Formats: sequence, C-alpha cells, structure tokens
Amino acid sequence: MKMTIGVMGSVSGNSQEASEKSYQLGCAIAEHDCITVTGACPGLPYDAVMGAKDNGGMTVGVSPGHNFAEHTIRYNSPYLGFDIIIYTGSGLMGREITGVRTCDMVVIAGGRSGTLGEFAIAYDEGKIIGVLKGTGGITEAIKGLIPIMNKETGATVIYDEDPQQLVKKMVELSIARRFNKACISENAAQSVLKSKDLDDESNIATAIEEIEAEIMLLQENIYAHKEQLKNYYNLINSGRSDG
Repeated sequence: MKMTIGVMGSVSGNSQEASEKSYQLGCAIAEHDCITVTGACPGLPYDAVMGAKDNGGMTVGVSPGHNFAEHTIRYNSPYLGFDIIIYTGSGLMGREITGVRTCDMVVIAGGRSGTLGEFAIAYDEGKIIGVLKGTGGITEAIKGLIPIMNKETGATVIYDEDPQQLVKKMVELSIARRFNKACISENAAQSVLKSKDLDDESNIATAIEEIEAEIMLLQENIYAHKEQLKNYYNLINSGRSDG
C-alpha cells in the first residue's frame, strides 16, 4: 500500500520561490511513489499537485464542499490534476481533520491560520511532519511554537529547505516506524505467554487466541514494511541507473 503525504499551505500571497519549492515537493512525493493529498485548494498545495501529476504521481483532494458544484463555485477551488476528490461537506475548517487523518505524513509549506490548525491536528495525532523551509508563513514560526506547546504526542517534525531531501527523510522515518511497530508486536506476543498461568486449560486457549492476534498484526506490519523497502530500493536503483 502506498504511503500518503499531505501538503498543507497558503492559498494566496505566496512568493515565486515558495511556489517553485512546492512544485518540486510534489515532484519528490511522486518520485518516492507516495500519494499527494491536499485540501483541494489553490496556492502552494495545488503547486504540489501539479508537480506530482507531471511526474506520474497520484493525487487526492479533500474538499470542503458537498459536491462538485459547491467545490468549484462556492469555494472557487480547482479540480484539474486530481485523481480523486473527496467531498466532505464540512466547510474549510471541518475538512482539516479529514484531510490530516487521510495522510501518513504531512508537509507544511508557507501557511497562515488555517495551515496552523492543520499543523496542530497533525502534531496532536503524532504524525511525521515536514516543514518546507524558505516558503514563508508559519514555517518560520513552528520551531519556536513546539517548546511553548510543551506536549509529547509522538509527532516528529523535520525541517529542510530542499523538497527532495525533506521527502526522503520523511519516507525513511515512516519505514523505520513501521519496522518498530512490527518489533513491538513480537514483544507483545512474548508478554502474553509470560502473563498467563498455563496450568489452566482455559488460560492456554486464551493465550493462543491472543498470540494468534499478535502474529496476524506482526505479519501485516512485516508485509507492509517489506513492500515499502522494495519500493524504496527500486526508486534508489532507478535513480542510479538514470544518473
């Protein structure tokens, strides 16, 4: 299963440099065989969509509207370049939760109050968050906000001004997290054995059920991890052969 990377950022008032970086960000997401997810809005997120499409990537938009007409007329939002648009009918603020939860990882590019809200949701839910430096907006303030929040959520924030390097670091960390979850599942199966009184037949049956459940989770995590490693290996080798 492909990983999803959300691009959250400014709709308007962006510099040419920020637009170019966002376009390259979309290119990098596609090149790492990930799906680009945005709020189906104009601006820097849409620049990323265009970059992803120009590199054969898949794109998903999470719209605030109820339907296509509301999306294009009321919210004046684009539709070209999207493979899928999800109509939430939740409005601009409401769709942010759906948008963030659709993503395995989130990149912040530029941004104002709306993007700050998306960052807060992603941070609270322990996401991997990339900050694309050099795009202005709240990207210049995030590093200072984290100590003020003083909250451990499991989120990891990565900073880089190079879109390619930023996506590379995020994908590698996501793969490492999946591998760690697989190891945790194995340890959990071992702890089931240690916690049961195996002289009691009913406890043995319960232990078997619990271990089987942990084994299934372990197998799922290992399979997902192997697939991501294969994809990443193929991408690296493809880049070497092209260069």
